[in-house]
Amino acid sequence: MKKYQCPTCGYIYNPDVGDPSADIPPGTPFDDLPDDWVCPVCGTPKAEFAPVD
Repeated sequence: MKKYQCPTCGYIYNPDVGDPSADIPPGTPFDDLPDDWVCPVCGTPKAEFAPVD
């Protein structure tokens, strides 16, 4: 599964880890995150994240 990076602070969403602070379990693909999910570090919206190779 692809990782996605926040353009504001550099946080990388790793689907293998999920986002425990938002009750997103490990194994959740980025595309399956709620549309209102935001970066847990700086609050940047999901729509602004970019895929990381």
